[in-house]
Amino acid sequence: MESLRQEVAQWRGQYDTGRKRDIAFTNSATEVPPLYTALDLEDSAGTAFETPGAWPFTRGIHPTGYRGKLWTMRQFAGFGTARETNQRYKFLLSQGQTGLSVAFDFPTLMGYDSDHVRSEGEVGKCGVAISSLADMEALFEGIPLDKVSTSMTINGPAIILLCFYIAAAEKQGVDSSKLQGTVQNDILKEYMAQHAWCFPIEPALRLIVDGFEWCASNTPNWNTISISGYHIREAGSTAAQELAFTLADGFTYVERGIARGLDVDEFAPRLSFFWDIHNDFFEEIAKLRAARRIWARHLKERYGAKNPRSWMMRFHSQTAGVTLTAQQPMNNVVRVAYQGLAAVLGGTQSLHTNSMDETLSLPTEGAVQVALRSQQILAYETGVPNVMDPLGGSYYVEALTDQLEREAEGLFEQIEGIGGVVKGLEEGWFQKRIAESAARQQWEIEQRRKIVVGVNEFVTDEPELTIPILRIGQEAEREQREQLAALRASRDNEACARNLEALRAAARGTENVVPRILDCARSYCTLFEIRAALEDVFGAYREPVFF
Repeated sequence: MESLRQEVAQWRGQYDTGRKRDIAFTNSATEVPPLYTALDLEDSAGTAFETPGAWPFTRGIHPTGYRGKLWTMRQFAGFGTARETNQRYKFLLSQGQTGLSVAFDFPTLMGYDSDHVRSEGEVGKCGVAISSLADMEALFEGIPLDKVSTSMTINGPAIILLCFYIAAAEKQGVDSSKLQGTVQNDILKEYMAQHAWCFPIEPALRLIVDGFEWCASNTPNWNTISISGYHIREAGSTAAQELAFTLADGFTYVERGIARGLDVDEFAPRLSFFWDIHNDFFEEIAKLRAARRIWARHLKERYGAKNPRSWMMRFHSQTAGVTLTAQQPMNNVVRVAYQGLAAVLGGTQSLHTNSMDETLSLPTEGAVQVALRSQQILAYETGVPNVMDPLGGSYYVEALTDQLEREAEGLFEQIEGIGGVVKGLEEGWFQKRIAESAARQQWEIEQRRKIVVGVNEFVTDEPELTIPILRIGQEAEREQREQLAALRASRDNEACARNLEALRAAARGTENVVPRILDCARSYCTLFEIRAALEDVFGAYREPVFF
């Protein structure tokens, strides 16, 4: 080590006097040293004495890695009506996709029916419109729900959409115990970054814990929450902030479950995570490794989990939408391929690769196919899945994993010092930190300290659009309005009224509301009717002005 120290000192002198490019050699937040050696691991063995499938799971949660099972290949899909999206799902499954990932339109994300006044002009535009069990049945018509894994990106009204899904499975004759998939359901990051909410923080947390409790007994193979760093990163956070803020949200959900009286080992094995895979290749790999290690340690040592499955962080990854550019959109294929590679080298269990056109519109079938093919080439042609954690032992990756862990632990201390996640959200602490990071990163791009190919460098004169674009018209809104009118005319409205009143009564007390929401779903109450019943009791969330 002393000899290495001398050699590094000699090299440093050569480096400092050498010519270097005038750009920022940084990752998402900090200057990156130009060289890593064994000296950077003097106080750490890295993962030299760790193996995949063993605590603390830095190198992966499965001893067989991708030799046992490849990651689930998903494409985020949804547009127009349930009938139109159903056809896209069947196309994706025919092309070799192994799981479905539902994109809902903005009215659905906010808990509004397609014929609500606030939905006008937005129906089916950024995802599929789902206003009742009838829409959910149409969405999965001909797709056996006991055979496919489904991920649903929905938060404020998540428990309602999950109940629609369970009721749709019942219509197929599929018991809830056979369902596999995930509902995002991470409301804390909505207040922090994405802003698709319905209810105030405390009742929203109650709904999530009600879901934990009910699903532990009734849908044991369903992931009841996907704790999401994706939207935190898309809003402008650094990798360390994404890591720390997301894990802090996860710890909060664990604490709320324990406070309800649930055994941590009853619900923790069904908690999953969702990470953004950004441009800095090595930082993203190190982030995923650090995340597994931190989660394992805290669940075992801080929360007393005894089941090894509670210690294992299972997660989905998605390539970074915020890195896609409208300029030279074909370049996005390359960005996504590298980001997908980082996710796999980091050990993801599920991956969505963005389509080249998603910064311009919902993706076309051709763009989706290219995005899916990038995963299939990675899986079957590159040899990358052959070896578990192939970058384990890299001085840079090991040191960066340790550094991100230290930064996250420092942020945990700050969060605890301000009174926890909920207090921090109420006072705007998280929102301010993310905004500051976003502003700094934008400044770096505008000052050309960071290069974005085709945007602030290597710019060419080109037509505004150079690829086909999927355009959603007004037909979906008209069709949804007609179907909702027919639904309200044909259903048992007295049963709907009784079930909605029973839901209000449950919400006023301490009863788990999931069975009551299921009753509403089965009687074809609409999304907004169920949301409004809960809002009568819980109230609606109004964001304070922080800055």
